[in-house]
Amino acid sequence: MEAVAEGLWGLADYHENKGEIGKAVKCLEAICQSQVSFFPIVEVKTRLRIATLLLKHSHNVNHAKAHLERSQLLLKSIPSCFELKCRAYSLLSQCYHLVGAIPPQKQILQKGLELTASAGYEISMKLWSCNFNSQLANALIIEGDYRGSISALECGYACATEIGYLELQMFFATSILHVHLMQWDDDKLVELAVNKCNEIWESIESNKRQQCIGLIFYNELLHIFYRLRLCDYKNAAPHVDKLDAAMKADMQQTQHMQELMKELNALNQSLSRSDLHYRERAALSEKQSLIEEQLRNMNGLSLNGRESLEPVYFGNVRRTLGDKLQLAPPPIDGEWLPKSAVYALVDLMAVIFGRPKGLFKECGKRIQSGISIIQDELVKLGITDATRAEVDLQHSAIWMAGVYLMLLMQFLENKVAVELTRAEFVEAQEACECIIEMLRGQYAHSVGCYSEATFHYIEAAKLTESKAMQAMCQVYAAVSYICIGDAESSSQALDLIGPVYGVMDSFVGVREKTGVLFAYGLLLMKQQDLQEARNRLARGLQLTHSYLGNLQLVSQYLTILGSLALALHDTVQAREILRSSLTLAKKLYDIPTQIWVLSVLTGLYQELGERGNEMENSEYQAKRTEELQKRLADAHASIHHIEIVDKTRIEVLQFNELDIKRAMAGPPMGVNLDIPESIGLQAPAPAHSTSRLVDIDTGRRGKRRL
Repeated sequence: MEAVAEGLWGLADYHENKGEIGKAVKCLEAICQSQVSFFPIVEVKTRLRIATLLLKHSHNVNHAKAHLERSQLLLKSIPSCFELKCRAYSLLSQCYHLVGAIPPQKQILQKGLELTASAGYEISMKLWSCNFNSQLANALIIEGDYRGSISALECGYACATEIGYLELQMFFATSILHVHLMQWDDDKLVELAVNKCNEIWESIESNKRQQCIGLIFYNELLHIFYRLRLCDYKNAAPHVDKLDAAMKADMQQTQHMQELMKELNALNQSLSRSDLHYRERAALSEKQSLIEEQLRNMNGLSLNGRESLEPVYFGNVRRTLGDKLQLAPPPIDGEWLPKSAVYALVDLMAVIFGRPKGLFKECGKRIQSGISIIQDELVKLGITDATRAEVDLQHSAIWMAGVYLMLLMQFLENKVAVELTRAEFVEAQEACECIIEMLRGQYAHSVGCYSEATFHYIEAAKLTESKAMQAMCQVYAAVSYICIGDAESSSQALDLIGPVYGVMDSFVGVREKTGVLFAYGLLLMKQQDLQEARNRLARGLQLTHSYLGNLQLVSQYLTILGSLALALHDTVQAREILRSSLTLAKKLYDIPTQIWVLSVLTGLYQELGERGNEMENSEYQAKRTEELQKRLADAHASIHHIEIVDKTRIEVLQFNELDIKRAMAGPPMGVNLDIPESIGLQAPAPAHSTSRLVDIDTGRRGKRRL
């Protein structure tokens, strides 16, 4: 039976390496579901492997959790196997974290700590103790228990010190500093935490420091936050320069790793040939080993990641090799933020320090770079223009999405601040107004006010000079016109989408292309040009699936393609496509798309004469429709509804030359500059005081979370 298990494990490895995760999981589950009993240790290892695959490559957290809980029961009957028990505890803790179940997460981590304490002085157990303390500190932070979090981190630091692991000590020292910065209770304690980081960092050999790329970013950013809090810009500037240099070096290394991976894939392809001569095969195998060794040294992990069961990524977004800023060695392998978020933070720091120096051109580039990074990552997490609420998102993606949205607001705030600093008041108004009109359009479309949605989208397009933003506004407006349904609206949709379609390939990235192809395909379908619509939509679906990972847009593409297949009387393909679309729509809790799919399925069952399926489908559709109508009624009843959808632009106060002079001299009572405090400008003062525009950096008030 061991030979059978080894064979299935090997087959699972083969499928995983090919990216066929579903098949890999099925191979492993065959062991667990077998009627013939395997040794408990075999089943435990298999279930841990399944859980790791599910957490790393999917959103099936509950499925993974079930395998881990079963593993725990099996491990209770085995007296030793400390390593497997620790892995089970760690992975189960991560499952609880991903579903937001903090009390059971803390409970399982305490069990893990008790196990490591009872196992004696072994380096592996000390490392697992570091793992559990790190996760426990994170859980306590979520509950707002800062003291408890620092206590857990100090325990981890003590373990790292016992085994003389400087990089791990640095990980805990920076984590402690981070908590102190979040809850700044005592200036002296914060200063001591900063000094401790400096002391440990300097004690690490220079060549080893360069290999700790995650710690470099983390340490430098924390030092910048500390200096910013003290308004010590002069001493913060060198840290910004170090960050910038580290980012450029890391980007070059990542590019080199991608080139090596491309070369390795080509070698693997050549080695798969059966007619290869022995000497040629030996030479290629040697070259393959050298490249794999290079990649291992560069990435700090094995190529398949199985030597250490690494924690799941924030938001369960699968990342490519080298796309993780590792903070600590196995079995922690933790990251503070994904590399893209750290890159965006570096851009933001460059803007904050470049703006007071008047480096507006460079600031503009960095703002655009940061916003572009964030928008791409939000799409991967499922935050799109169609996302209506947190119910549309996986719980694991909500926290990470919040980080990206907070960063986006910081970039937009700085963009407005740069334009106000340069007295470009009109440009600052445009940045604010365009976003406001876009949001109003998205709301109006979501609640079925399509005519109002087109108005706001078109207004938003007028308020920006960004070609990409204009294109997306026109795409959204075209879709809203198509939803209105009459001939005149279809003509207006064509007028909007035609010019954008003509320049579609000029856009960087695929966001605009997928939107244009979706709208154009929908329009062609309305015009009964079914085959051409099918071609356009198939291309859009391929791009969306390959590059964006936007499940909601995939579901909507599939629904239209299913409708087209039905219209072309290809009922077999229509059934298959529509079932896939409905599965995705249910997974995303996307009620409008569910209703859309169900209505097409009803037509399919009618054409096939499947009366039973038709009745069952219609009943479910009626329930979904009733639920949607209730939500729409609640929205329409809101006091804000009419104001949001109203076909009038929100007017931002216009400044002429006289207004500007009054602002600089100090406005009299009753003159309201109507500029939000969030960009660091002084609010209107009482009559006896003088209100002046103050420096944006020094005029900011209140605490800001890291």
